[in-house]
Amino acid sequence: MHIRLLCPAILLALSGTAMAQSAPPPPQPPESTPAVEPGDRPSDYLRAAQGALALGHDGEAKEALEMAQTRMLDRSVPLGQTDRPSDNPTVGQISQAMQALAMHDRLTGMQAIQHALASAAAQGQ
Repeated sequence: MHIRLLCPAILLALSGTAMAQSAPPPPQPPESTPAVEPGDRPSDYLRAAQGALALGHDGEAKEALEMAQTRMLDRSVPLGQTDRPSDNPTVGQISQAMQALAMHDRLTGMQAIQHALASAAAQGQ
């Protein structure tokens, strides 16, 4: 008789443990998008990337870097030379920052962003 009373209690305890183990993980808050307006300059996107990276928001930093690079690639070229890649040093520095982020190297990413900011400022961007 004592065993019968114990069995439902054990089953209840085991089912509670099984439910706790199968519960989904708590939802992660999504990273926000960079707080930059669509018409802003590349340096504005670079500063947004710098701020996001400083806060540990790698996804937001990557998005801002992509936007900065797109703005730097927006250029006029002579007809027939549209297939020539940009030789703008800022574009290369942004690429270095994105590669560093892809390897989870925030320090190198931050340094590349600093160089890109200086280069963009020198170009009036």
